[in-house]
Formats: sequence, structure tokens, C-alpha cells
Amino acid sequence: MFLFSVLLFFLLTCFCAWLLLFPTGRELVTQSMSAIGRRIGQRLRGGYRHGAEQAQGLRRGAGTSLRRSLDLLRRRYLLILSAAVLAIVPTMLALMLSGRGMLGAYDSDTRAVNDQVADLLKGEQLAPPAPLPPLVFTTAEVTLVRPMLDSANRNWQLLDPAFAQRLLAVFKVMQEQHGYDMAILEGYRSPERQNALALAGPSVTNAKAFQSYHQFGLAADCAFLRDGKLVISEKDPWAMRGYRLYGEAAEAAGLTWGGRWTMMDFGHTELRVPGTVKK
Repeated sequence: MFLFSVLLFFLLTCFCAWLLLFPTGRELVTQSMSAIGRRIGQRLRGGYRHGAEQAQGLRRGAGTSLRRSLDLLRRRYLLILSAAVLAIVPTMLALMLSGRGMLGAYDSDTRAVNDQVADLLKGEQLAPPAPLPPLVFTTAEVTLVRPMLDSANRNWQLLDPAFAQRLLAVFKVMQEQHGYDMAILEGYRSPERQNALALAGPSVTNAKAFQSYHQFGLAADCAFLRDGKLVISEKDPWAMRGYRLYGEAAEAAGLTWGGRWTMMDFGHTELRVPGTVKK
């Protein structure tokens, strides 16, 4: 479907470029459409008595138009080819570069293999950390960034087991290799809460119920702990360094990191399972 859409767009662009570059082409199309319109009008007014004759005349007119078009293509094929190249190359470049919404310093296609992550995923079952006091999630600093966080679900048992183990492996790497303690802000999210967040506006989320991996326990929003307090703000250099390291570790564990999205969500990771969410 994607290739068909690109091909259709290419053909449409070429046709429009032809009309714009060549007055003869515009005249030809105008004359052809006028001739077709006249013949259709004549057929409607005259009924079916002269239908056969009109159809024959229409075929002759269409054949003449086709011959003129082919003749124009033979005479101006170099210009048409140039216009087609100019039209398709920027489009293909835009498609190839789309979806890269990361900060420039972090924009990289490298997926470094983290040996510790690989070892942790071979079979060791990691235990979730102890729950944090509810007051940690309702401070003024946290509420300013995540105003609806107090009602979020942070139960590790409601997450998909495979996703939970990958996320726990990332937490372990962040703590042991980089010195960042992490906490889950929200894991499983009910359809009702998802719709409520969607109503809060696109700055919160664009996904409605069952359009997010949160509804299936396959996504989580996480942040850092420093001196017993949550650090979510992206204006904090220490936190931004942590988000970059977090994204690298998450991708090494086979997760999708929200820091690469157009609407960047640095604390978000998800385990994508084809056919799970609604489009």
C-alpha cells in the first residue's frame, strides 16, 4: 500500500508538472475535456437514437487526443523526464528522513549491543523494585510536568512479563553502569484513562483507547530518582544525559524509545507487538 501510494503520488505530480510546464498540454487536456463534455451533452439531448454514431465519434476524438499526447511525449520527453526527477527526488528524501524527531546530538541510527542487557535477557528473572511512597509522585515539581500522575497505575504485575523483564534489565543497566536510579511513572493504563488523557490535548497524547501499548501492558513511562525525588524535567542537563543513556539501553533490550518520535517522549518505552494496537 505504501509503494502504491508513492507511485500514485509520483504519477499525479508528473501529470501536474506536465500541465504547468507545457501550454500545449493544458490546451490538449482542455480540448479533450470539452469534446467529451459536448459529446456527452449531445447524447443526453438526443436520446439513444444516435447513440452508436456519437460513441464512434467519441472514440475517434479519444484516439486523436491519445495520438497528440504521444506525439507531445516524443517531442518533449527530456523536459518531462527532468520535471519528473525534480518532483520525485524531494518527495523520496522527505519520506526517507521522516520520523527523526530526536534532538540533533542524540540522533543516531546506531544500536549498540549492550552485553549486560543481553545476559540479563537470557533467563534471569529480575524482581521489580519496592514501590515508592505516593507522595513522591505528587510534589509540586512533578505535578507541574505530569499533572495527572497521582492517578496513574504503577503495578509491575499488570505489565506484560516479557516487557517487564526487558524494562527491569534497562533499570539494572542504568543503575550499575551509569549511576541512575529509575522509577516507573505509569505502566498499564485503562481505556478510560487513555481517553481522558487524549482529551487533555495533543501535548499529552494523541492516542485514544486501545491506540496505545499502555492498554496492553506493553508500555511504561519512567523517570529518574535523585536524592529521593523524581526528576522528570527535560531542562535538567543531568536528566537529559540520563534520557540519552536510557534510550540506548532500551533499544539494546529491543524496546522502542519515545525519544525518537516527532513528539518526543523521553521517558516512554514500549514493546511493539504487530497487530496489537488499533490504527
